Amino acid sequence: MVVGFLFSACNKWLEEKPKQIAEFVFYNTAAEVETAVNAILLPLRKAREARMANYIATLECQSDWMVGRGSWEPLSLYQGLNDVNITRVSSLWDAFYVAIRNANLVILNTPSGTSISQQDKDKYLGEARFLRAYLYYQLVQNWGAIPLRTEENMNQRDLPRSSPDVIYELIVSDLLEAEVNLPATASVSGRPTKWAAKTLLAEMFLQLGRNEEAAMRAQEVIEQGGFSLVKINSVSDIQTKIFGPEISSSSEEIFALKYARIVEQGNYILWISNHPSTKLFTSEGVGAYAVHGDASNPNYVNWDDTDIRKGMWDRINYGNAPNALISSKYADPQAISQYGAGNDQPIYRYPDALLLYAEAAARSENAVSVAAMEALNKVHRRAYGHNPDATSEVDLDAADFTAETFIDRVIQERGYEFIYEGKRWLELKRTGKLDELIQYGKGKTVTEKHLLWPIPLSELNYNDAIDPVSDQNPGY
Repeated sequence: MVVGFLFSACNKWLEEKPKQIAEFVFYNTAAEVETAVNAILLPLRKAREARMANYIATLECQSDWMVGRGSWEPLSLYQGLNDVNITRVSSLWDAFYVAIRNANLVILNTPSGTSISQQDKDKYLGEARFLRAYLYYQLVQNWGAIPLRTEENMNQRDLPRSSPDVIYELIVSDLLEAEVNLPATASVSGRPTKWAAKTLLAEMFLQLGRNEEAAMRAQEVIEQGGFSLVKINSVSDIQTKIFGPEISSSSEEIFALKYARIVEQGNYILWISNHPSTKLFTSEGVGAYAVHGDASNPNYVNWDDTDIRKGMWDRINYGNAPNALISSKYADPQAISQYGAGNDQPIYRYPDALLLYAEAAARSENAVSVAAMEALNKVHRRAYGHNPDATSEVDLDAADFTAETFIDRVIQERGYEFIYEGKRWLELKRTGKLDELIQYGKGKTVTEKHLLWPIPLSELNYNDAIDPVSDQNPGY
C-alpha cells in the first residue's frame, strides 16, 4: 500500500488520500513517485496519532528545562521509563520504521520508472534519502544499536541490531547523495532541499567528531542558502512571524513539517504545550500543559529578562505547581480542534545552521573566530529585537571566551532558542553535558538506563534475530 497526499491551496504538504496501488505499475511517473515520497512522513505527522508531537514532547520532558505532568512526569525524573512511557516510545519506533519502509520503497522502485525524467528521479530519490537519514538519526540517538532495514533487505524478517557506527555510515551516505541531488529551492513548501541535507549533515558530522566537515556544511547553508533571520520586537512577533499558524514558509525555515487548520491535519503540539487560561489554543482555550517549565529552574532564573524569548513563558499556578511556566511559543486561537492547529513544526531553522557552525568552527579551530562569533551574535541580537545583521550593544565579544567557554555559550543559546523543538535532550547527550546541565537545571541524577529507550515488544516478538534479554538496552 502507498498512502498519498494532496497539496492544499496554500501549498502545504497535507491531506492524505489512501490508495491501493500495485508496486509493479506504480513509480512510473513523476506524480506517482511524488505521491510515494509524500507517504514517508505520514506515519509521523498524521494528526490523530500525533507521533511527531509526542516525540518532541518526550524529548523536551528529559531536557534540563522542562518537566512532565501526569503520565509524562517519569520522563523528567531520569530513573528510566515506566510502562506508560515505554508504550509511548514504542509507538514512535513503529512509526519511524513504517516511514523508513516507505522511503525504502521509493529508493528501490524509482530507478526503474518508465515515464519519469532522470532529473525527477534524482530529486525524489534525494528526498527519500534525506527523510530516511533523518528517521534513522532519531532512532540511533534514542535506541542505540538498531536493525538497519534498507531497500536491499526490507523483506527480511529477522534482522540483528547494527551498531551505531554502521547506522551513521548509512545516514552519511544518504545525505551525501541527497545534498547533490536535491534542488536549492523547494517546488512546494515543506519539501526537502539541499540546504536541509547540508544542515542535517552538519549535525551528523558534529555527532561523529568530524568538526571541520560540520563547519563546512553549515557555512554553505549560511553563505549560499539565501536564508535570513526574521526580525522581531515582541513575543507576538515570535508567535506570528516565526511559528505562526498563518505562515506557509519564512526566510529562516530550512525544513518543517506542514500543518493547517483542517480536520485531522493540525499540529497536536499545541494541545500538549498550552494551558486553557491563556486562550492561545482554540477560541475556547484548551490545552493539557503536559510538559512545562519551572520558574525556580536556574536556567530561567538566570536568563536575562530583556531577552524577548523569555517572555514566551507564562507563569501559571495550576494548583499544585505554583512555579509552572507554560510555553506560548505555539499559539493558534483560531485552531478548529485539538487536532486542528495551523502551526507548522520546525525541524531545521536558520538558527540551527548558525549555531551548528559556531560550535563546529570553535571545535575544529580550537579558537573563537570572527565568523563563529558573528554566527552566535546573529541569533543573540535577534532575541533582543536588534537587526541580526548589524552590530549592537548586546553583542558578545570573542575576547571574553576560550574555545571551551564559547561552546558552552552556544549550548546555552540553543537552550533559549529551541525550546519545544525537541533538540535539547539529544544535544546534551551529544556534547557530554547531560549530567552537568541536568544537575544544574533540575538537581536530578540521570541513571544509565534512562539514556536509551527500550527495544519495543513489537520488534522483539517479530524479529527472532534480536534476543529479548541479551539484546535489550540496559535496565529493561
